[in-house]
Amino acid sequence: MSVGPTGSVDWRRALGTLRRHTLPRRSDYTMLRTTWRADAIAGVTVAIVALPLALGFGVTSGMGAAAGMVTAVIAGFVAAVLGGSNLQVSGPTGAMTVVLVPIVARYGPESVATVAIMAGGLVLLAGIVGLGRLVAYIPWPVVEGFTMGIGVIIAAQQIPLALDTPKAEGENAGLVALRTLAVVDWSVAWVPLGLVALVVALMLLLPRVRRTLPASLVAVVVVTLVAELADLDVSRIGAIPSSLPAPSLPTLTPEATGSLVSAALAVAALAALESLLSARVADGMNDDLPRTDPNRELFGQGVANVAAGLFGGMPATGAIARTAVNVRAGGRTRASSALHAVVLAVIIYTAGPLVARVPLAALAGVLLVTAARMVDLATARSICRSGPSGTTVFLLTLATTVVFDLVVAVELGVALAAILALRAVAKASGLHREELDLREVDVASERALLREHIAVYRIDGALFFADVRRFLDELSLVADVRVVILRLSGVRVLDTSGANALAEIVGDLQRRGIVVLLKGLRPEHQRLVEAVGVFTELQDRAHVFETLDAAVEHARSHVHRAEARSATPPSA
Repeated sequence: MSVGPTGSVDWRRALGTLRRHTLPRRSDYTMLRTTWRADAIAGVTVAIVALPLALGFGVTSGMGAAAGMVTAVIAGFVAAVLGGSNLQVSGPTGAMTVVLVPIVARYGPESVATVAIMAGGLVLLAGIVGLGRLVAYIPWPVVEGFTMGIGVIIAAQQIPLALDTPKAEGENAGLVALRTLAVVDWSVAWVPLGLVALVVALMLLLPRVRRTLPASLVAVVVVTLVAELADLDVSRIGAIPSSLPAPSLPTLTPEATGSLVSAALAVAALAALESLLSARVADGMNDDLPRTDPNRELFGQGVANVAAGLFGGMPATGAIARTAVNVRAGGRTRASSALHAVVLAVIIYTAGPLVARVPLAALAGVLLVTAARMVDLATARSICRSGPSGTTVFLLTLATTVVFDLVVAVELGVALAAILALRAVAKASGLHREELDLREVDVASERALLREHIAVYRIDGALFFADVRRFLDELSLVADVRVVILRLSGVRVLDTSGANALAEIVGDLQRRGIVVLLKGLRPEHQRLVEAVGVFTELQDRAHVFETLDAAVEHARSHVHRAEARSATPPSA
């Protein structure tokens, strides 16, 4: 918030900042004059890819195919216009489906619109207060473990659809899949399973024939024709609305919203996380376009989720697969992702009866291939070869994603990565006793005296809470010296705990009659060191030196004075 010179809030400046970071601008479309053909082709291509995914994720979530289509249209268009990425394509995703399945099971499908609105408000607020840049702190093994775990869960969710068997009770996708397999009637399940196999085969073979073919859409069309011509008795998508529903506000009673707070927090965290990760992937695929504004992206995704909830849809995020298709198809401005939503809306208005005849097994096949592509074994091998720390973080995130919860998985993964990183920094840090340089001292007896009574220690790397005890223990063993010189120029990281440990070290040595001299204290550490009382513990504020020579010379004079005092007999 901007504050004026009198201490009052400068609302005009604050609103200007809000508008600059969150609202559309003309510069978003400056390239459109030269890229409109490529954007149009990319928009249509993405819509073709997104159609079966939107239908499939809607069905898998328990909301129905219509909810998936509405979300792809409404959230996809709003996020494209208001988001912070030129390339991001938004809509229903597998990761969000994983979160929604237990919400639908626990609170019913009617609760999802409320959750979308609440979560959207939280994501919007996160964008306004500037939390978007935090995604840069998520380590690579966490991202890959999270992604692979989602792939495993999506595959497990397709088992009931692939076998055309009612889904068993439960919230964990793996357990539901196992319970479903235990009750399946294999005498009839081979028919939908055959359709799934046909979809998978077509999606794997068609790109080898021609990479530009929309393999998923072609596979769905072929399987639908086979089911119609053979009059197969398999479950279909069923009737979907022939138009977009009118927006309406769901019932928001304190009781209803109160019970959904934890669900909304989980959805908001996932929406923010997946959208920013997807945008980061898109930025890495094209170096010629402006980078994503993460805070504006959160703002756009927040508004998109609120809009999806108002139209009866489900929460949405940036979709990595569709975003990648957009980039590869030549999309250069946000017009391509906006057009993809428009094309899907046209399909709703003109092709609803045809879409209704699509077998659910066909959607299961599409999503099984999508899930398999998220399980990147080459990347997993690379992480596992990188060392035990990366492997541990990756496997923990993967296992937690599959067994427990996506948001918890990211939290645990980041926490473990942080702990391991601190451990590595602490191990790279060290306390070393150095040989005293006395080349300028000519007398051998004086050199021996000084080496006996002056100790020089160098602290390298970091002095922070993870390593404080070790430094204290090592320096507490110093004995039989009159002066300790602490070389601090190699300390790159110093936190409050480290500075407090330094004060304890100085105070302990001073109380034992050992004078402490500090050498090379970095300017950026001066204020912290002074705040925790290091200078107060020193015998003299002047015992802080810029060079080692000056510190050694002062220590030398101190030793000589101490020797002179000890040699003078006490007065009668």
